[in-house]
Amino acid sequence: MVQLNPNNPLDGGKLTIADIAEALGVSKSTVSRSISGKGRISEDTRTKVLDFIAEHDYKPNQLARGLANSKTYNIGWIVPGDSDNDALPFFQRCMMGVEEIAAAFDYDILISLVFDNDLSGLQRVINNRKVDGIILARTLLDDPNVKCLLEGEIPFVVIGSTPEKGVIQIDNDHVAACKELTSILILKGIRKLAFICGNSNHVVNQSRLKGFMDGVEAGGVKPDNSNIYMDCDTDEDIERALDEALRNKVQCIVCADDHICYTVINNLNRDGISIPGDIKVASFYNSILLDRNQPPITSLQYDPKELGMTACRTLLDYIDGQPVNEKVMLSYEVMLKGSTL
Repeated sequence: MVQLNPNNPLDGGKLTIADIAEALGVSKSTVSRSISGKGRISEDTRTKVLDFIAEHDYKPNQLARGLANSKTYNIGWIVPGDSDNDALPFFQRCMMGVEEIAAAFDYDILISLVFDNDLSGLQRVINNRKVDGIILARTLLDDPNVKCLLEGEIPFVVIGSTPEKGVIQIDNDHVAACKELTSILILKGIRKLAFICGNSNHVVNQSRLKGFMDGVEAGGVKPDNSNIYMDCDTDEDIERALDEALRNKVQCIVCADDHICYTVINNLNRDGISIPGDIKVASFYNSILLDRNQPPITSLQYDPKELGMTACRTLLDYIDGQPVNEKVMLSYEVMLKGSTL
């Protein structure tokens, strides 16, 4: 029976590794090795330490666990610093999913903003080993953040897709989703469509463009590149694209995301152009921006929280050395509403 030192907080107090070591007459490193299961230590000693811990209901704090397991118990959540206010709800919903899984495994989240032309913040997180792994919230075609993470040799997962080899990716099947919605619009008798999209360097926009083009071809309609408007990054760009599409007498404006769709709707309403009477409108992404519009907008529905949960669960498995799929595609829902009747 181990005799307890009354000056140590072993009965009812906050027990530390040092207290356990003193009570058992062993070193603190022996206690740490017993807890972690790493290092050379006799089975008798490990059993003695673990029995003592069980008897006194010892729960190692996060720092002690990290030291014992060579972990920080932090996950990096890397968000693009150039995101506009309309994109924030998507990243917030994703982060809710990340947080839900991280909390279940006693992990905390370190949030960092990164800019495409300034990798110093990301490099600092990697070099200082502040996290056990990283979730990158957005991908680009030629992505400096992905290259930086590959060179940093740190476990990471991206939300989105990337042409880089060997990167674990969690994404929605945007190509299939956009192809399906476009095909449905054509089946409804719409033959002349315009597509308005944002930054062409964003992988998600390239995926949505491909889905749109695949859907047009699958519907037996000859693609018309004059009605494809890429890199509409400002409201002015969107308005110019819309004006040209209207001059070209298109039947339906297909928007790559909810911000573009919201801007298109506002401009149409301002000019007294009826939806769907004068022109039909659809969006490849639905969010609260479109919730209250009348008529309701035909769109694609994804679940950002599920993206975050799946990314975090995959990252934690990867950190623990468990096998993970290199690419996971999540589902979507086509929501046909009044704007395309």
